[in-house]
Amino acid sequence: MLASPKKMVGKALGRAKSTLKSANDNALRTTEVVVSEGILVAGQWQKVANKAIKGGLSLAAKNQDIVFNALNGVKKHIILSKERFNKLTA
Repeated sequence: MLASPKKMVGKALGRAKSTLKSANDNALRTTEVVVSEGILVAGQWQKVANKAIKGGLSLAAKNQDIVFNALNGVKKHIILSKERFNKLTA
């Protein structure tokens, strides 16, 4: 004989509750893994960014030195050229 409708509904609700609890637990575990991995990867990228910034500042300082050295060379060349020109026209 068939089970009573109350028992069938009770079993269905029990299975649904069990399935939803399992899905919720799985979602929580997955979320924890994703967040943990995200934090780990963000930390790694932060290290890379720090190195890039430090390297960029070092490179900018070297480029600045090169520019000022070139400007000093041009200045000396102009001064020497002016002295030569003054001797020619004197």
